[in-house]
Amino acid sequence: MRIIGLISGTSYDGIDVAAVELALEGDVLTMRLLGSSVVEYDPALHEAIGAVLPPNQITVADVAKLDTALGQAFARAAAIAVDRYCAGRAHLVVLHGQTVYHWLEGGQALGSLQIGEPAWIAELCGLPVVSGLRTRDIAAGGQGAPLVGTVDALLLSGRSGTPAALNIGSIANLTVVPSDGPVLAFDTGPGNALIDAAVLHYSGGESAYDADGAWASAGQVHAGLFNHLLGDEYYKGTGPKSTGKEYFNLEYLLAAVSKFGEMRAQDVIATVTELTAATIAASCRHHRVTEIVISGGGADNPVLMRSLTAALGSMPVYRSDDLGIPAEAKEAIAFAVLGFLPSTASKARSPRAPERSGPR
Repeated sequence: MRIIGLISGTSYDGIDVAAVELALEGDVLTMRLLGSSVVEYDPALHEAIGAVLPPNQITVADVAKLDTALGQAFARAAAIAVDRYCAGRAHLVVLHGQTVYHWLEGGQALGSLQIGEPAWIAELCGLPVVSGLRTRDIAAGGQGAPLVGTVDALLLSGRSGTPAALNIGSIANLTVVPSDGPVLAFDTGPGNALIDAAVLHYSGGESAYDADGAWASAGQVHAGLFNHLLGDEYYKGTGPKSTGKEYFNLEYLLAAVSKFGEMRAQDVIATVTELTAATIAASCRHHRVTEIVISGGGADNPVLMRSLTAALGSMPVYRSDDLGIPAEAKEAIAFAVLGFLPSTASKARSPRAPERSGPR
């Protein structure tokens, strides 16, 4: 079965596209990657996405217009992938969409809104579309995020010790796959969220992320700010748990910075980069992770990776590419697999069913 997976992450730098061929042979799921790419947004659409994300105040009209524009963009990306990677013949498109709000109260997810109307994909491509995966998980009692745990469990199953898969997007999430226990997937906290917010703010909108870690490498970690941020209650929970830009955003960061007077932009960015590394490492230590496989945009930030590697000590660190999954395409691949599994659920017997992202 040839399936197209589509996702636009909370960093909203483009549409991640993956085309995979999946087959279920007995209780073994086999996958062949046919191709993957990132379709960048045009500047106007990119700006429109940023305008609706928390903590911005928006109208229903803003959401409706963006829902259509994103649906059309996803449809074009899917159509290109069908032609380019599937020789014009695919069976299914799986759409994650663009998260614009993740509703949490008391640590429990009550709803999550992903936009990008799937009808535009169905109309342009003439294919069935699976969507609403996050809300389906929440309806079943989960957190709605992260949803890559099933695929991470398949990827890491059979490895010794307690391997884990880490994805560093705007939010960092970890899937722990112990050899003798249930799988646990949860958000560790901000991945690139505070880094990106700080760069966008201090660059006056000229830069959206810390390219090559240049800002962080020019700064020094501010101990006071670091310890203040590290004291956030979110890090005290061990999971399942989820978070988003509703919480970790520019307002949150500037409120913390204001407690310490004037501070260089580079020092702020160095500090939140160290915070991301420290909170990920703390989660790994708590769950006694023995090796880690990394994917996501944060894997390309050399300063973040150096800090994380140092914080993890002697723990082996790999990229998902080393296991055959391109780091930039893992989430799109994961959603393609999730779209495939419901149609085979009555036949499939996973070697070890992963725990849900939240309590049932």
